[in-house]
Amino acid sequence: MKLILASQSPRRHDILHWMGIPFETEVCTEPETVEPGLSPSETVQALALHKASFAQKLHPEDYILGSDTIVELDGEILGKPHTPERAKSFLSRMQGHEHTVYTGVALLHGTHSDVRSCATKVRFRPMSETEIDWYVSTGEPLDKAGAYGLQGLGCVFVESMEGNYFNVIGLPAPMVYEMLLKAGFLSEDRKELK
Repeated sequence: MKLILASQSPRRHDILHWMGIPFETEVCTEPETVEPGLSPSETVQALALHKASFAQKLHPEDYILGSDTIVELDGEILGKPHTPERAKSFLSRMQGHEHTVYTGVALLHGTHSDVRSCATKVRFRPMSETEIDWYVSTGEPLDKAGAYGLQGLGCVFVESMEGNYFNVIGLPAPMVYEMLLKAGFLSEDRKELK
């Protein structure tokens, strides 16, 4: 049995590699929808479960790991901006303020289902309009929740953080490790790595 990551995120791939966990990838091709009125935590859990459920249909014998990340600022969910205009808007609103990064993780294996979320508070330092324009011009913010990458050029704008660093990148490593232990995919000595 294998671990299947239901995500194409290069950052999630990196984190699993850093954790020393072999995996294969199956990307969800179904549209992502969530019920209105869900909290940020419930939203990322629903999205992670959606991705994992899709992959489980294709790999019913394997362990499936789905994940999704969003940013919440002043009660509004900020996903990937996709356009320079939206990226500038997100960054302008976040500079000098605190926001919360939520990552949902779903681990499925047979009838076993473990769905959780992790939250990390991040504070941006004040940014000038010139800095925002420069950062958006690099293209890095366009495909990142909240319009920044902590593991990239965006690191210079993060003033402080409360919570798990890896959560902000896209996969809370300590929580995922605990989930894989509980599900029986890992053992503490790694001798039973599936």
